[in-house]
Amino acid sequence: MRYLAYILAVLAGAALSFESAIYGQLGESIGELETSFYNFFMGTLILGILMLFFGKGKLSYTFEAPKWSLLGGALGVVYLTAIVISVPFVGVGITMVSVIIGQLIMSMVIEHFGWLGMKQTKINKEKVFAVISMIIALIFMY
Repeated sequence: MRYLAYILAVLAGAALSFESAIYGQLGESIGELETSFYNFFMGTLILGILMLFFGKGKLSYTFEAPKWSLLGGALGVVYLTAIVISVPFVGVGITMVSVIIGQLIMSMVIEHFGWLGMKQTKINKEKVFAVISMIIALIFMY
C-alpha cells in the first residue's frame, strides 16, 4: 500500500504540472481570479456529483470540526491563484520547483513541532540537505 501511495503522489505531481500549464494559459485569457474561480466551481460540481454517489454523508458535521481545520479551503485558493499568476512569468518548471521548496520547508516545520496533529519528527541534516539541493536545482533551472 505504501508504494501505491508513492505512485499516486508522483501522478498527482505530474497532474499538477499539467494543470498549472493549462491554468497559466487560461489565466492570461480570462484573468487569474476568474481562472481560480473556474477551477473551484468545476471542482465543486464534480465533487458534488461524486459525493452523492460515494460520499459518507457527514458534510453536515463540517462546522463541528476544529475551526483551524477549515482553513484548507482558503489555503487552496491562495495556492492555486499563486500558481496561475506565477506560471506565465517564470514557467511551469520554476513554479513547480518553487512550490516543492515551500512544501518541503513548511512540512519540515510542521513535523518538527508536531503541529496540526502530525507525528513529531525532528529536522535533521538530511532534510536540510534535501531543501538546499532543491534550491540549487531552482538556481540551475533559472
